[in-house]
Amino acid sequence: MGTVAVGGFVRNNPVVGLTLLVGAVVLSLLGLGHDGPARLLATAYVAVIVAVTAVGMVKDILRGHWGLDILAVIAMVATLAVGEYVAALIIVLMLTGGEALEAFAARRARADLTALLDRAPRRARRLDGDGGQTDIEVDAVRPGDVLLVRPAEVVPVDGELLDAGGVFDESSLTGESLPVERVRGEALMSGAVNGERAVRMRATAIAADSQYQRIIALVAEAEGSKARTVRLADRFAVPFTAVSLVIAGLAWWASGDPVRFAEVLVLATPCPLLIAAPVAFMGGMSRSARAGVIVKGGATLEGLARAASVAFDKTGTLSHGRPTLAAVRPAAGLTQDDLLRLAASTEAFSSHVLADGVLRAAEERGLPLSPGREAYEIATNGVQALIEGRTVRVGKLAFVREVDPSASTTPLEPGQTAVSVAVDGRFAGSLVLKDALRDNAAATVQVLRDRGVANVAMLTGDNEVTARTLADGAGITQVHAGLLPEDKVRLVSTLPPPVVMVGDGVNDAPVLAAADVGIAMGARGSTAASESADVVIVKDDLGKVAMALEIGRDTYRVAMTAILIGVVLSLGLMVVAAFGHIPAVVGALTQEVVDLVCILYALRALAGRTSHPDLELASGRSRTGQGMPVLGGSAAGQGT
Repeated sequence: MGTVAVGGFVRNNPVVGLTLLVGAVVLSLLGLGHDGPARLLATAYVAVIVAVTAVGMVKDILRGHWGLDILAVIAMVATLAVGEYVAALIIVLMLTGGEALEAFAARRARADLTALLDRAPRRARRLDGDGGQTDIEVDAVRPGDVLLVRPAEVVPVDGELLDAGGVFDESSLTGESLPVERVRGEALMSGAVNGERAVRMRATAIAADSQYQRIIALVAEAEGSKARTVRLADRFAVPFTAVSLVIAGLAWWASGDPVRFAEVLVLATPCPLLIAAPVAFMGGMSRSARAGVIVKGGATLEGLARAASVAFDKTGTLSHGRPTLAAVRPAAGLTQDDLLRLAASTEAFSSHVLADGVLRAAEERGLPLSPGREAYEIATNGVQALIEGRTVRVGKLAFVREVDPSASTTPLEPGQTAVSVAVDGRFAGSLVLKDALRDNAAATVQVLRDRGVANVAMLTGDNEVTARTLADGAGITQVHAGLLPEDKVRLVSTLPPPVVMVGDGVNDAPVLAAADVGIAMGARGSTAASESADVVIVKDDLGKVAMALEIGRDTYRVAMTAILIGVVLSLGLMVVAAFGHIPAVVGALTQEVVDLVCILYALRALAGRTSHPDLELASGRSRTGQGMPVLGGSAAGQGT
C-alpha cells in the first residue's frame, strides 16, 4: 500500500516527484564521488525553479502584490551562490512539498463541504398513473410528479409526503444529528435521507429550485471563493522579509562569511505563512457546514470574527415568521369574510411573510380565493390586484392612504401588526396579525453581547409598537421601525463596522448585500436573500447566528496563531543560525518540521472549541441555569 500511496502522490504532484528524483540522482552521484556532475545537475534544476518562481513573483509585484515568494527566491539564489546546492534542493522540495501539503490539508478541511456535492441525487423514481415506475433524471422531475423514495435513498427534490409517516435524516442539511419524523402532508427537503420504509411523495419544485440544490450551489460558491487568507499572510510579508534580510545581513557582516547569509535565509522560507491561513479558513468553512451554516468564503469568516455590530430583521428572523390572524376589522359595507377573502386573493400575489398568514387564515375559514389579474407588488409596502372586477390594495397603512387618505389607524395590542385593505380606492378595513418571538431570541442576543458585540439592533418595516414589544422580549434596546429597504441600507452604514445583518425575505436582499456580512435565514427565506448573503443558515434556528460568529472567531484565532507559531519558530531558528550553529542542509530540513507544525495546528479549525455549553446543539438550558431555551436547542424556533 505504501508504494501505491507514493505513486499516487507523485502523480498528483509531478514537480515534487521530479524534485525527489533529481535529489536521489544528486545524492547517488555524491556517493560515487562525482561531485562535479552532482553540483551541475542540482544547480541547473534549482536555477529553473528559481526562474519560474521569479517570473510569477515579478508579475505579482507589477500588480502591486508584494508576497512572500521573494524570500524563497533569495534563499535559493544565496544557497547556490555559496555552493550549498543540496540545501537549495531541499528548499525547492520544501516549496513544492508545501504546496502538496496545503492541497492535502485543504482536501481534509474541505471534506464536509464536498460531501454535500458527492451526495447530490442524480436520478428519481416516478410513479406512473398505471402503477408502473420510471427512472428519470432528477432534472426531469416536475412539480406534481409522484415519486417513490426507497429506504436509505436521498430525497431528490422538495416535496410533500403522501404516506402516513416516515423518518428522515436531515443532518447534512440542518446539522441536526437526530432523525426527524414527518407525517402526511408535511414538507420533505431534498437531500434528506429516507429511513427504513419506502415512501411516496409529491414533488413541489424542480431540482434547481429545491433546497438541496440551493445548498449545493452555495457550497460550490464557498469552495470557489478566494478568501482574504493570502492578504492575511501578506500582512506579515514585508516586515518578515525585512527582518529576515536584516538578520541574514548582520550574520554575514559579523562573521565575514557569505555562507552564514544563506544559512539564515534557509530558515526564513515563508511556507508557514502561505499555508497556515488557507488551511485554517477552509477548516472553519467545513466546520460551519457541519453545523448547518454555509459560509461563502474565508473573508466572511474573518468578518464574523471581527463583528462589532449585529442587526436583525424582525419578521421571520427574530420572530417565527408565521403570523396568525388575531382579528378582522372591516369598514362599513363589508363582512369579515368578504374582507378576508378579497385580501387573501390579493395576497396570493405577494411574497411577504404576512401574506402567508392571511392566506392560511382564509384557508382555515374555508374561504375560496378569487382569481386575480393586473397584480403588482411594491416590496415592503404592499400588493395590488384586480379581484372580481374590483381594485384591491393590501399592505401598510401608508400604502392604502395613497389612494384613501382617510384610512384610519387600527388599535393594536403589544406584538400585533395590522394589514390595511382598500377596495376601489376606499379604505375597507384591517386585518390584525400576531407573530411570536422565537423562543431562543433573547438567549441569542445575550450570547452575542457576552461575546463582545456591543451594538445589537433591530431594523424592521413593521410599526413601532410591535417592533418595540418584540425587541424588549429579545433584550434589544436599539430599534428602528417603519423602514423601507433603502432605509435599512442607510442605517447599516451608520453602525460601527464590521456590521453583520441577519434577515430572511426578498426585502432584506439589499441590506444583506450592503452589510459587511449578510446572514440569511435560508431554511424558509427567499432565494434572493440567500444569494445576496455571505452566510446562509440552512436550519431555521436563530441560535446559529451566534454559532456562526463563534466559528468565525475560533477560525481566525487558529489562523493567526498558526501564522505566529511559524514566525516565532522561524525567527528563533534564524537567530541560532546567525551564530553558525545550524548548517544550511540541517536548517532546510528543520524548516520542513516548522511547516508541518503550522499545518497541523491550522487543522484545529476543523473542530474548534467545545467548551461553550450555550452554543452546543444538545444543550437544553441556558448558561445561567434558569431553564431558558438556548441556542440550537430543540425548542429553538420551529427548527425541527
